[in-house]
Amino acid sequence: MTDHSASTRGCDAMPPRRIKDSDANIQTLLAPYNPWWGDTLFPATPPPAFRRPVFARIHADLHGIKQVISITGPRRVGKTTLVRQLVEELLHEGVDPARIVYFSMDDPLLFREPYRERFFDLLVGWLGAKPRHEGEPHFVFLDEIQRYDRWELFLKKYYDLGYPLRFVISGSASSPIFKKSRESLLGRVKDFHVLPFSFREYVLYHRREDPLVLAYLDSAAREGAAFRDSLETDEPSMAKVLLPRSPTARLDESFRALLGDYFVEGGFPETWEILDLVRKQEYLYDNQVQKVIFEDLVLATEFRKPENIKAFYLSLIEQPGRELSLERTAEELGVSRPMLEKYFPLLEMTDLVKRLPQFSKRVLKVRRGNVKCYLVDLALRNAVLKLGRRVLDDSIALGQYAENVVFNTLSRWPGVVSLSYYRDRGRGGKETDFVVTLGGGRYLGIEVKYRRTLDDLG
Repeated sequence: MTDHSASTRGCDAMPPRRIKDSDANIQTLLAPYNPWWGDTLFPATPPPAFRRPVFARIHADLHGIKQVISITGPRRVGKTTLVRQLVEELLHEGVDPARIVYFSMDDPLLFREPYRERFFDLLVGWLGAKPRHEGEPHFVFLDEIQRYDRWELFLKKYYDLGYPLRFVISGSASSPIFKKSRESLLGRVKDFHVLPFSFREYVLYHRREDPLVLAYLDSAAREGAAFRDSLETDEPSMAKVLLPRSPTARLDESFRALLGDYFVEGGFPETWEILDLVRKQEYLYDNQVQKVIFEDLVLATEFRKPENIKAFYLSLIEQPGRELSLERTAEELGVSRPMLEKYFPLLEMTDLVKRLPQFSKRVLKVRRGNVKCYLVDLALRNAVLKLGRRVLDDSIALGQYAENVVFNTLSRWPGVVSLSYYRDRGRGGKETDFVVTLGGGRYLGIEVKYRRTLDDLG
């Protein structure tokens, strides 16, 4: 646990302010969320010690840019943990605790007067912030901000007027309303979209004290960066990319076991501690499927039959990475193709699935042919289909899972213009799993093979 006594020493209470009764109420509202204002070490229950790689980028921007920082992502993916870690780091750096404010916008008192209409004005007035003031900024962390109506208008107001306020907001990207609201802050907000743990992050978390594993990951990262740099000058149409060989058989076995665990456990860290398989499956299904479709989407779109979206989603998880005919799928589900085309962007917006279109040299061309679909996290498939570790005995499923992991990795790859797949139906049905479109009209074809040993790749 990090000792923040140096940060909080001498701050037994908030600095005295000449405030009105309504302002005193805002302090009462905020105080339980900000124990560092008093003599309590932060935090009473510390945030997890493990910090995801995205933490360093967010922290750098917190000090380096003036924009509002937005942390979005699916439910239960670790957004609040990142926010709490940022607060912890600011305190550790010696930032005056009185200049750090955290609040969760799903607090029920926020929906009562005077906060329902005046929360932001009361908060800024209480802080004593003045427009165009050059003093030290206040760091204001607002979690679950999509719960507050018209929040984006208030942030735009204080940003445009030049108040010394560094806003960090977080919210569930499973809410289309939240995404629409952020559009009005165009140019004023920098978004960090946080997805479930990648395989690399999963390894970092579970083997963070193993120097051999960490050294190997560093080596693999350098190899990947060198390969990416080579694409700036080379013109590859197809490449076989292998990780550097691990130095020991123990490491080979360790990574093989970790990959199997990742296929089963997925990237939602809260579920890793749930040992009971039934409880784990219920948790994932309830939080990541039921609530997303029947609460978030219904609230945002007023769909009268959300069960149709659910049926479509369940059909997609059967075989991740398979080529999908919307005409055939619409017929099987008893809905129209135009309706399925409306469902797709909603499912993508909520981070349940991602589409992969067929390759076209015209990047901006609207492609209406067949598509492939991949899951943002494979644990959801395991939960819905009640698979558990049985999936590791299915060689076909393992190949699909490996391809899905590669897709999610490529989706986060810097410099990628677009992703697609290639199939030539006229010449023997040649297919390439992924075509990466790079800058300058260059392409990289990637074929995924899952084998027990590297020699099996041929």
